Amino acid sequence: MVQTDPRLLYIDLMKKCLTGLIYEDPGCGPYGQPFSRFHREVGHDWPLKAHTMIGEKRMNNLRDAVVHVVRENIPGDLIETGVWRGGACIFMRAILAALNVTDRTVWVADSFEGLPPINAEQYPEDAKYDDLSKYAELAISLEEVQANFQKYDLLDDQVKFLKGWFKDTLPTAPIEKLALLRLDGDMYESTMDGLTNLYHKVSPGGVIIVDDYNIIPACKQAVHDFRDAHGITEHIQPIDYCAVFWIKAVDKQG
Repeated sequence: MVQTDPRLLYIDLMKKCLTGLIYEDPGCGPYGQPFSRFHREVGHDWPLKAHTMIGEKRMNNLRDAVVHVVRENIPGDLIETGVWRGGACIFMRAILAALNVTDRTVWVADSFEGLPPINAEQYPEDAKYDDLSKYAELAISLEEVQANFQKYDLLDDQVKFLKGWFKDTLPTAPIEKLALLRLDGDMYESTMDGLTNLYHKVSPGGVIIVDDYNIIPACKQAVHDFRDAHGITEHIQPIDYCAVFWIKAVDKQG
């Protein structure tokens, strides 16, 4: 059946544009391969030009999460920690626009210099995985991300940027409440920084998404270390082969 709701049509079109499903651009870097719809659907490549690499399934989850917090009136803003070219954040801002939401901010948190060098002494789990700081393809400047927002006419006062390493920016970020926390920092250090500094700001009923949970053991370990330390027992639900999410229980305040 053809969709007729213009809001849903816009959201779906944004998803297809941001993931490169319309123009079918090939992969780049270590995933420099011809376009594969399967790989793009599950986010298993680094697109050459598309503005997100998380794939269609994770974009669908993000859409559902934003719609959930809006419809259920879960208080707070939306944030992604680790944004690459900004596609997931652009998508969140687009959904807010489609739903005529004007009282929430999309926070875009990144070093805009790539991933930090591995601190093996403090975070030995990170030393067991590939050093992602060496990939120039992951270092996207703040100016480029802002320009990507502008291409969709979505760069406005409801978008705020936090530039710097998470350990430096997140502890003092001027965020009061969050309805959605999306972690895409890959590493133990980055994942733990996001959870330590932001989880207590997530409202009950809010959504926590962890992008690399099932493919980077250090990321998964950080999630479980944090959950165990804080007695968090909410069910972790799979999104695809890579990412997971859970909904913060209404009786858990931090």
